[in-house]
Amino acid sequence: MKNSLLSNINNPTDLRLLDEAQLPQVAQELRDFIIDIVAVKEGHLGASLGVIELTIALHYVFDTPNDLLIWDVGHQAYGHKILTGRRENFHTNRQLGGISGFPKRSESNYDTFGVGHSSTSISAALGMAIASNLKSDFNKHHIAIIGDASIASGMAFEGLNHAGVTDANLLVILNDNAIGIDPSVGALKQYLTAVKEGKNPRQNNMIKSLNFDYSGPIDGHDIFAVIKELKRLQKIKGPKFLHLITTKGKGLQQAEEDQVKYHAPGKFDAATGEIISKQEENLPPKYQDVFGLTILDLARKNEKIIGITPAMPSGSSLKFMMDAFPERAFDVGIAEQHAVTLAAGMATQGMIVYCNIYSTFLQRAYDQIIHDVALQNLPVIFCLDRAGLVGEDGATHHGVFDLAYLRCIPNLIIYAPRNEIELQNILYTAQLGLENPIAIRYPRGRGIINNWQEKHLRHYDVIPIGVSSCLVSGTRVAVLSNGTIGNNVTLALAKIIKTNTIAHYDFPFVKPLDEKSLHQIFSQFDSIITLEDGTVKGGFGSAVIEFAAINNYKSQITILGIPDEFIEHGTVTELQQYCKIDVSSLEKLFSNY
Repeated sequence: MKNSLLSNINNPTDLRLLDEAQLPQVAQELRDFIIDIVAVKEGHLGASLGVIELTIALHYVFDTPNDLLIWDVGHQAYGHKILTGRRENFHTNRQLGGISGFPKRSESNYDTFGVGHSSTSISAALGMAIASNLKSDFNKHHIAIIGDASIASGMAFEGLNHAGVTDANLLVILNDNAIGIDPSVGALKQYLTAVKEGKNPRQNNMIKSLNFDYSGPIDGHDIFAVIKELKRLQKIKGPKFLHLITTKGKGLQQAEEDQVKYHAPGKFDAATGEIISKQEENLPPKYQDVFGLTILDLARKNEKIIGITPAMPSGSSLKFMMDAFPERAFDVGIAEQHAVTLAAGMATQGMIVYCNIYSTFLQRAYDQIIHDVALQNLPVIFCLDRAGLVGEDGATHHGVFDLAYLRCIPNLIIYAPRNEIELQNILYTAQLGLENPIAIRYPRGRGIINNWQEKHLRHYDVIPIGVSSCLVSGTRVAVLSNGTIGNNVTLALAKIIKTNTIAHYDFPFVKPLDEKSLHQIFSQFDSIITLEDGTVKGGFGSAVIEFAAINNYKSQITILGIPDEFIEHGTVTELQQYCKIDVSSLEKLFSNY
């Protein structure tokens, strides 16, 4: 058995002491190390396995952290973390108090730019390179590593467009594996496929046309070839572009064969690669599947229904409709701005468009929501998956800002269902013909109703816009909740002895607010508590306080939600406890009344 090399690598300086011939062994050990830990602790797998050789080569050739590496998105940076001083605590990855699943500036000086969303690396690296020039540091290297799905995003092209007219010492490395989380789509993918297959004439090279020194494509798993090319590029000034061909999941057969499933497979057997199945029988459905199956059912009955997602067909479960009606359901790639305005264009022509974007990613299309949809009052139906706290992905992915950033937009309806049936019913109601755009937000994970499909999939009820409901009557305190977090109130109330003192109201509509009910509530109760799984600044609770101020009500109002800080990673339960919106915290609070 060979002596372990990886156990003696505490930083890239240690790596550079090795002979180049030893690096394939380092690569094998690094792959095994990642597989062994992710198999037990979970996390993103395939992306990091695909760039092991590249990761080693970059730290071997370049003088990191003085030379700057910027990883796009960051799913693929596990090997980078392990080689840069975090091997011993890598087992804490994505856990409460542990290291982040993404590069993070506050975690290491080797993490030069915080990431989590795609397509930022080229702009960030260019910014760093221009800054180095301004400081007369012309020898520092700035390297952006970006995937073929991310480089198709508009922001990446904006960065390339600018970089091509600079003398910045920038190296863009395209990690081309033809997949992001789902398979890559679009004309650029077809172009890159033609390049890889040698079917595209060299004079047609679009990267060269942008004034980059282009090299490749080369085998990204041939570590010696990668090192040789990096050393050559090290000596060339100005913007450079290296095209690498890699295989996502490289080194684990199942991960190579099923790249979608093994992007983040959960627990699996490290020796065989077999995913350890979870007991999922008789469990409530995932909210994404409630959306996906409901919109499929509605689309069968209404030929005007269109589905759009930016690169999340599996994660959003729009894939059900894409498989059944491929001409009416679109994966537009990592292009949230385009997705929103595409939906707006379709809406002008009378189509009923469900635009499904994760809450955290809708932030990337804010102007389009305002300028292209709301200003023209086009009835686009935004379905915001992963709203609220999402867990282990942490601060870059929590969908906690949508209530606040959407509430200020005129014409927009904002709705959060309390359970799966309400989600189905609002999806049904929206396609009957709303006069305004609507944002429907729902969380990651499972609902609360086991037999939702048998009882409710074929029957829907119309939800009246802007109406709340009283779930529990009470005499002293009114709790007003928005969305699925209201189920924590129900569970907390079931645990306390004084059952008649606390009233519970479900306010699914943040906009328009049910002002008729609010007048009654403020007239009846001296103490009011609002609860949401969004930021306390500017969200549902803020709307209630604004209402009280305008109408000169003097009731005491307590706002519960996400505090005014970025919440790190951990399980959803742990993070709810931190924010004091979990069942136990609510039970303790309610017991005081």
